Amino acid sequence: MKTIKIAGVPEHFNLPWHLCIENVEFEEAGIDLEWTDVPEGTGKMCQMLREGTTDIAVILTEGIVKDIINGNDSSIVQVYVKSPLIWGIHVDGKSSVKALSELENGTIAISRFGSGSHLMAVVNAQNQGWKIQNLNFEIVNTIDGAVEALANKKADYFMWERFMTKPFVDKGVFKRIADCPTPWPCFVIAVRNEMLDKNPETIQLILEIINATTEEFKYIPSIDRTLASRYQLNLEDIQEWLSLTQWSQKNLDEKTLNNVQNQLFDLSLIDKKGTFAKIVRSL
Repeated sequence: MKTIKIAGVPEHFNLPWHLCIENVEFEEAGIDLEWTDVPEGTGKMCQMLREGTTDIAVILTEGIVKDIINGNDSSIVQVYVKSPLIWGIHVDGKSSVKALSELENGTIAISRFGSGSHLMAVVNAQNQGWKIQNLNFEIVNTIDGAVEALANKKADYFMWERFMTKPFVDKGVFKRIADCPTPWPCFVIAVRNEMLDKNPETIQLILEIINATTEEFKYIPSIDRTLASRYQLNLEDIQEWLSLTQWSQKNLDEKTLNNVQNQLFDLSLIDKKGTFAKIVRSL
């Protein structure tokens, strides 16, 4: 049995992985796949790849592209979810803010620098024509940290996946002002190059197993009810999310990678661009 460590956010996108683990599909293939939930998100997973505390990360595209360019010795081996991630822009539930324009000079709660909540806040600022150099950030680590920061007025708004934050909106903890979809596929699968070099067949087998599940995921009987129950989300919200979400079984193409890099470069989030061969590896 070969032990492989994998990390991902504790969100509905990753249920296919948990189903495969629970159904002992990896185990039957001789793989002990050890899953770690990372509520802190992409920035933390980039750190884990660098430190070797995970071998694989199911991670936001923009975050891992940025980190590979900045020296993370890992490669993207596949797109996991090809549809955009819809980021909700949230303020405290008691806030008087009603329009996105009111947040131009506000402090932004982010999980950490280099995370999706950080990078997409910059993308959103560019979309609104705001001065990126004037953005202020407050590191909050998790969604619970954001709740506290907004309530205590340490930050003015927080960007996080729309459907995972919907229960906070329904309870009046957050108020959602607007949405900001990513202009690229949202999640990719990244692997440390050391692991790729030593165990390419094992990584390939892991991809084959997860791809077989994601291809059929939407057709699993009562999958909407399973998702709603596991992640404490409303059934109607999950059904809407399922209708918008598309998994992928293919790798990132060069055109899409260039689009991501060009945007990151234009936003001064990277100071150089990497080659396709440096960032993406096909198995």
